[in-house]
Amino acid sequence: MSEELDFIIESTEENMQNAIRHLEKQLLNIRAGKASPAMLGSVMVDYYGSMTPLNQVANVNTPDARTISIQPFERGTIPNIEKGILVANLGFNPMNNGESVIISVPPLTEERRKDLAKQAKAEAEEAKIGIRNDRKSANNEIKKLEISEDLAKIGEETIQELTDKYVRKVDSIFDNKEKEIMTV
Repeated sequence: MSEELDFIIESTEENMQNAIRHLEKQLLNIRAGKASPAMLGSVMVDYYGSMTPLNQVANVNTPDARTISIQPFERGTIPNIEKGILVANLGFNPMNNGESVIISVPPLTEERRKDLAKQAKAEAEEAKIGIRNDRKSANNEIKKLEISEDLAKIGEETIQELTDKYVRKVDSIFDNKEKEIMTV
């Protein structure tokens, strides 16, 4: 095959891998019933006048499936951590014992589980759209190349195989997330 065609195929596959990585990152933000430090990934804390990610001012861990424990590096930041969690609007009610902040993660209702599954499905669809757009631009680039029709056809078939492979990957990731969300 021609170098240009190989380059188009490689860069398209890289873009599709990025779509998968983005999907996985987005799905981490959708809680699945059990407590996880990733649930607080979006929390920003006022730390000496600048907004700082929570994980840079405290250790965040999960002692059990229903509790998130936040151990600040400095005790004086506890009120700011609580405020940051409330401002992030995650639906959590932080409590402090003077040394750390504790969040009890309430079990999900059936209705909330369905909403979260819908949200995960929407993220999966976004990833598929991104993958299909990558296919479209790759095919357009192949058409612009000055190569034989046979080579162009092989290139387009290769791009289609990549597209099918990554769409199946998105479906698999979504199915796993949906199972995780719907498991009580």
